[in-house]
Amino acid sequence: MSKRQVHLAAHFPGVNNTTVWSDPAAGSHIDPDSFVRFAQTAERGKLDFMFLAEGLRLREHAGRIYDLDVVGRPDTFTILAALAGVTTHLGLTGTINSTFNEPYEVARQFATLDHLSEGRAAWNVVTSWDAFTGENFRRGGFLAADERYSRARSFLDTAVELFDSWRGDEVVADKATGQFLRAPGPGAFSHHDAHFDIAGHTTVPRSPQGRPVIFQAGDSEEGREFAAEHADAIFSRHATLEAGQPFYADVKARLARFGRERDDLLVLPAATFALADTDAEAEELAREVRRAQVSGATAIVFLEQVWNRDLSGYDPDGPLPDVDPVVGEELISKGRASVRMHRDPLATAKAWRERAEAEGLSIRELMIEQTARQTFVGSPTTVADQVQHLVEAEAADGFILVPHITPAGLDPFVDQVVPILQERGVHRTEYSGTTLREHLGLAPLRSSSGAPA
Repeated sequence: MSKRQVHLAAHFPGVNNTTVWSDPAAGSHIDPDSFVRFAQTAERGKLDFMFLAEGLRLREHAGRIYDLDVVGRPDTFTILAALAGVTTHLGLTGTINSTFNEPYEVARQFATLDHLSEGRAAWNVVTSWDAFTGENFRRGGFLAADERYSRARSFLDTAVELFDSWRGDEVVADKATGQFLRAPGPGAFSHHDAHFDIAGHTTVPRSPQGRPVIFQAGDSEEGREFAAEHADAIFSRHATLEAGQPFYADVKARLARFGRERDDLLVLPAATFALADTDAEAEELAREVRRAQVSGATAIVFLEQVWNRDLSGYDPDGPLPDVDPVVGEELISKGRASVRMHRDPLATAKAWRERAEAEGLSIRELMIEQTARQTFVGSPTTVADQVQHLVEAEAADGFILVPHITPAGLDPFVDQVVPILQERGVHRTEYSGTTLREHLGLAPLRSSSGAPA
């Protein structure tokens, strides 16, 4: 029986507290060299792809930009296009919003990226949930929550029509006869629904993959259905055996309703890690990283996100506040998706108080336990065992690695863990294909006309 192959990718971290930007080893999050080094390290480890998140607005807390977050996120397409020129095999995955963009523009950009990279582009399709982000756009915040996935489905369907408007055989370019196109009018499209009313001609011929690989990152019921119908891979947050197995089984079971096979959709959770020579040293490193990620000031900010009130007068090394959260639509934190996880702040506060009292935890200690936890901790062999076990147990098809140091934080995993997985025959030693679809083991696409991509 063949061993299940482990898919590995790397997330360039930023605009979140996972990154310890104040660590002396940390570098810039906007310097081109940081992106280049990170991408080339991922390619050296024969990883499937590099993943970029997207922030359409800098998050705020109590009316101010977060000090605890890395400030800034350069344009995704520009970064990935630049990286296409300094890598040869690594997939290039960008998060692009379907709420505040237009299908024609996004399809044109991804088709171009797929050409520039010779078939290595991927699109993480996301929606935007808040009017705060929408204020940066003309139609700020106009979509109700239940309409976001309706638009996302229409957006992706429209983009696929645009990708498929070129079959792939239109360009003749016969210099002897002077004929460039096989027939006039390639790239014609016409799409009319409740969200988009567009018609014209796509300007970019069919790209090497036909369209980018499609990712989805939501965990709601709507998100899971969207992934089962449309996505090639899911960027999941369920990286433990206990959470991963039921999520994996759930999304895989949905595929048959859409005429798809289990291998048509990969589940790839985000995974942080702490590596050292021994398991004990790695545990100590993990504790140090958690404390660096959650300073006293950061702990108070995290608590304020749930309490929705100013708690700056509380000692982060003291007990939790005896006052209750303020419940309402107006939130102290703006643009941070994690605030949505606590839909019942009163119940969350009650649960946190009970845990803090039972375990004797201060505010900071509790926030460390609630928000900062490495997925994999141990020696290289221990971490390789953990990764392989979760894949074999069908809790995941692989992992998107999120180091806490940028850009050098990926190096230890690539240099120490990847060789062990390669020796065990569960991770490639060389790229066998040229496109990202091939790296992920996905079948080649055909256009709507039946022509190959």
